Amino acid sequence: MTEPDAFAATHVRLLGVLFVVWGGVGLLVGAALLLLATGAAAIAQAPAGAGAALATRVTAATLSLFGVVLVLGGAAHAWVGTILRRRHGAARLAALVLALPNLFLIPFGTVFGAYGLWVLLDERVRRQFDVAT
Repeated sequence: MTEPDAFAATHVRLLGVLFVVWGGVGLLVGAALLLLATGAAAIAQAPAGAGAALATRVTAATLSLFGVVLVLGGAAHAWVGTILRRRHGAARLAALVLALPNLFLIPFGTVFGAYGLWVLLDERVRRQFDVAT
């Protein structure tokens, strides 16, 4: 294996692992938020004043929304990490698409997204995925 191929293989493998780990964190946090939303929904069913009931419903809906988004995003990251490590043809494009919104998740997502863009936009990595397709 030549040096450019070693570079590409090492960084793509690491990026695939990072995608899976980042996806796992998203899945765990999303599941926790969905559990909290369930608790808030149960509190909303208890007899209380109109203001408290409205507040708990809004809280439950907000937690549910963020929980679902995190679970879907975590699953997408884990899936992309898996196919990225296998050098699947669509993996590079999918990873690029997911790396962009990560740039706005300060601080860890920013570093992760920047690293992903740096690796995936490198010509040596691009050639590796062109051969794999």
